Amino acid sequence: MSEGESRVTLHYQEAGAGRPVVFVHGWAMSGRAWRFQQELADAGRLIFLDLRGHGHSAPAPSYTIDDYASDLAAFFEELALQDAVLVGWSMGVQVALQAFPALRPRLAGMVLVGGNARYASTDDYPHGKPPVEVKGMGLRLRRDHQKTMGDFFKGMFAEGELDHALYQRIVHGIVMGGRSADPEAVMQSLNILSTADLREQLPQVDRPVLVVHGELDTVCPAAASTYLAQRLPMARLEIFQGCGHAPFMTRPERFNELFRNFLEAL
Repeated sequence: MSEGESRVTLHYQEAGAGRPVVFVHGWAMSGRAWRFQQELADAGRLIFLDLRGHGHSAPAPSYTIDDYASDLAAFFEELALQDAVLVGWSMGVQVALQAFPALRPRLAGMVLVGGNARYASTDDYPHGKPPVEVKGMGLRLRRDHQKTMGDFFKGMFAEGELDHALYQRIVHGIVMGGRSADPEAVMQSLNILSTADLREQLPQVDRPVLVVHGELDTVCPAAASTYLAQRLPMARLEIFQGCGHAPFMTRPERFNELFRNFLEAL
């Protein structure tokens, strides 16, 4: 669905009607990550996208942030989406920011969850993870892909954040029903986490943005969203106490209410 030779078939599911709301998942996940947001179907036309090589979307020869962003722009064009809200989580935040210049005329606002302008820390950006951690992740994936992905998933949640029932709901509703990402997509996308730097884009995002982060997120420090909110011209920050990397999974009622209020205010 992107231009030229890199045309890729993207899979998506939709529910509801009205203002389009496009959900972009994080690294190695799929549109099923947003399972508990389906109850927002009375608030708009919800579109849950699988990025190339993830979920039921076709694999592709390459997986750069430009690939993902141009797919997203082509997807918006194909579906003729206007006055839309773009929702990104984790790596999906970086994809959303990268796609913003192309999507700007079609967007009414954005919701950025558990994300950052740059995943790896540098001398002038302490809000990321040490680059050596991204490297270590690549080595562990090569050694034992399945175990590494399982450990990553467990690590998204903070101590005491989940009771057994909620964990089962997440495992059955999101993990088991989904399809694993193409291993090559998972590996190549690590390069985005090592290198992508969206800091210069932030002042150009002249749309209302709701920034959400779990206070105890160890995948992506909450300070990263504070940084985003200070530099996005029309941002509002909501920190979920006691939550890790996926507050929309573990506190869906609160997240969905915030989301609904954000949509109504646009």
